[in-house]
Amino acid sequence: MRARVIYNPTSGKELLKKNLPDILTILERAGYEASAFATTPDPKSAEHEAKRAALAGFDLIVAAGGDGTINQVVNGIAPLEKRPKMAVIPGGTTNDYARALKIPRDDVLAAARIIAKNQTVKMDIGQAGTQYFINIGAGGYLTELTYEVPSHLKSIFGYLAYLVKGAEMLPHVKPIDMKLIYDDGEYVGKASMFFLGLTNSIGGFETIAPDARLDDGRFSLIIVKTANLVEILRLIVKLLNGGKHIDDPNIIYVKTSELYAEATEENVQMMINLDGEYGGDAPMTFKNLPQHIETFVNLDQISEEAVIGNEFKEASSAFVREMEHLTQEDLDGDGEISK
Repeated sequence: MRARVIYNPTSGKELLKKNLPDILTILERAGYEASAFATTPDPKSAEHEAKRAALAGFDLIVAAGGDGTINQVVNGIAPLEKRPKMAVIPGGTTNDYARALKIPRDDVLAAARIIAKNQTVKMDIGQAGTQYFINIGAGGYLTELTYEVPSHLKSIFGYLAYLVKGAEMLPHVKPIDMKLIYDDGEYVGKASMFFLGLTNSIGGFETIAPDARLDDGRFSLIIVKTANLVEILRLIVKLLNGGKHIDDPNIIYVKTSELYAEATEENVQMMINLDGEYGGDAPMTFKNLPQHIETFVNLDQISEEAVIGNEFKEASSAFVREMEHLTQEDLDGDGEISK
């Protein structure tokens, strides 16, 4: 088997670059013929290399870097009919995707060793127009926070930079007249933002979509109807208090496999945020691609409720155990199970 590590040499204080020989050794010991590619300033460097490696027949692509690098790798392989497995070695600031997969975020070698455990989940991903995303699709004024934090501040201060910038922007948040059509209904009215989550980890929080599943074919859709500063602060308190925000009357929280979003006000731009980066403007149609990319995860640390594959395996194992203990006395003359 062959593995290609696509890594950002400047990510995470260059820890990936410094530890690359050891990462390749871990992959070799896990049974892979391993090689590496350092991304370049080309904005689609990781995407182009991921596609090239997939078409060249690599069995595994390791996305080593921040959520942006992972997003690019996904965009490189998602459109392909035959897709390699994917693994993640985090090296960015928030590392939402690694957090959701329970992959160590402060030790790149420990993250690489997750691959050796050989635990995978066929992960859902999102499609927005011609682009793909792995964690969030969003729109509205509140989502513009990620564009406003300069990259050098993200590197130096990490998540604190987002908190400081968020506090600065909150008083200026305005609602947008939106039309949002999802599986079981639609919302037409003012909202400060909408979120489509694929995991439970968004912006460093693990309670924004508390019951998100990784492979059920559905997004967690959150619509924040208010732009009132006091009400938003109350929602944040509820969010921090165990995800109780989803029951607030200012929130719509539903599951959906698709979403159509548009701004209904004239001359109002609603920018779309895909995994923290600008992904175009509404109108936009989002689709969930169920179980699209098989990804290495730390399954031992992921709750069974978060993966439907776990439920299937558990039910299958229980059925097999029952059948193994079945005796002829349990069957009637027609070979059917006796009542």
